[in-house]
Amino acid sequence: MRKLSIILILAIAVYGCSQGKYSATNKAYKKQAKAFAKVISKYPLKDSAANTDYVGTTNFTMRKPNFVIIHHTAQNSCEQTLKTFTLTRTQVSAHYVVCRDGMVHHMLSDYLRAHQAGVSKWGNATDINSLSIGIEIDNNGFEPFSEAQIAGLIDLLGRLKRAYNIPAANFIGHADIAPGRKVDPSRYFPWERLARAGYGLWYDTTAVNVPEHFDPYQALRIIGYDIKKPEAALQSFKIHFVSADSSKVITDGEKKILYDLSRKYQ
Repeated sequence: MRKLSIILILAIAVYGCSQGKYSATNKAYKKQAKAFAKVISKYPLKDSAANTDYVGTTNFTMRKPNFVIIHHTAQNSCEQTLKTFTLTRTQVSAHYVVCRDGMVHHMLSDYLRAHQAGVSKWGNATDINSLSIGIEIDNNGFEPFSEAQIAGLIDLLGRLKRAYNIPAANFIGHADIAPGRKVDPSRYFPWERLARAGYGLWYDTTAVNVPEHFDPYQALRIIGYDIKKPEAALQSFKIHFVSADSSKVITDGEKKILYDLSRKYQ
């Protein structure tokens, strides 16, 4: 079990206890990671099942994320966000923070569950935190994103996609999974550029003919949106795919977009 414990600690801890401004919280991070590893190594088969005969399998790996959720910080500096995510009382976090100058801060091992998605849903997935990597981009929500941070983000997304074989369709925004509750990463975010690079899907309405009885809200559901509140789902869709339109009306052009996307996401 000692070998297992060492492997888990190495997999969970990011960079140990580096010195500097965040040395205290880095130590707290490492202490908590070691505590998790200790529980698993001491009780490798302990879970909710009771009165069972355990026979440990030889075939297993650590859990891997299958989604990437992109946020904007809604704060005014990278330093402010880093402070927020290192205060225990806030109970919010992300795996990565991308600053305006393109600097990427890795705050949590990809194998651990961050507190970033909150109450959310995408398709049939409801515990998004357990399935995803959260990336916060330093932006207050009312301004364009810098070229440096988008370049840094794309580089990071490439590494994550390769490491965990994340499907292109599973790179989505906070607004997508929390319609009516969240609007990040805002209408300024260049989703089309990311999709062209392989992170997210985009539409092509060339020669698209919408069927006579097409239901745009069912198309939203097929794409992944929670349509319990249809208007909220529509607004989240527009934030992502039709950023120039903030109306509550579905145009003929948007029906073409929805029809094309629904075929891609099926």
